[in-house]
Amino acid sequence: MRTQRMTVGVLGVLGVLALPLAACGTESGSGAGPGDSGDGGGTVRTEVPVTGVHWKVSSLTVGGKRTAAPEGAHVEIDSEGKATGSLGCNRFTADVRVDGAGMTVGRSTTTDMACEEDVQRFETAMGRTFRGELKAAVAGRSDEKTLTLTTPEGDAMALTSEPPAPLTGTAWKVTGLVSGSTASSLPAGTEDKAHLTFGKDGSVEGSLGCNSFHGTAKVSGSTLTFGPLTSTRKMCPGPEMELERALLAVLDGRTTYAIDHRSLSVAAKSGKGIDASAPAATGR
Repeated sequence: MRTQRMTVGVLGVLGVLALPLAACGTESGSGAGPGDSGDGGGTVRTEVPVTGVHWKVSSLTVGGKRTAAPEGAHVEIDSEGKATGSLGCNRFTADVRVDGAGMTVGRSTTTDMACEEDVQRFETAMGRTFRGELKAAVAGRSDEKTLTLTTPEGDAMALTSEPPAPLTGTAWKVTGLVSGSTASSLPAGTEDKAHLTFGKDGSVEGSLGCNSFHGTAKVSGSTLTFGPLTSTRKMCPGPEMELERALLAVLDGRTTYAIDHRSLSVAAKSGKGIDASAPAATGR
């Protein structure tokens, strides 16, 4: 398993978007507003909001080579100019300053968890791209937008707005185990095996990593109360059984839960917990 801790400036300087950006568009009719460019061609400048949006990183293009982003890579920006997100494995925060359609980058704080080799390569590339001065362009409808960040060298990061996931009806994939304040990866070889889905009728079902299960989970505020779970009784390899035992220790009785956009955390009174993620939104 891999354990996560916080490190300052691991990726050096990250460039992230923090405030509304200026974007160009065309608009018919007379009457120049405060955003009129004044060129007489009907072009206006409008402020495109990017704060409060969950931007899923879709891909990086570096040196002309495009690489798809790992699941979970994203950026969120608040109204105070603080950006948070995930590089694909490690999480980060950063301060930024925006000037028109560009931005000046501040230093970052990242976690320092060992990652799979291909994910680590992407994180390194994202760190090199997401720094210094960046140009930005936002396009699309209000409910489906794309954001492109481009370096002076022409490398680019493509991002897409993504809606939050509801607790019920979502197939939550278990991605990590928690013990107190320590988060760890799943036992080797079990990364895509455990999942759970909550029904609106108070049911819960899924896989413990080896055996499938079903039961009840009553929702009240931020509390999830699990009834006895019924599962199949297959014997599986050691890592899968280790994961199953860890999940059963959490999904038992009264727990607390929290959803952060498309990430779910469930914690038992013992301090044991799980992290899970929703699949990527479709239709984009």
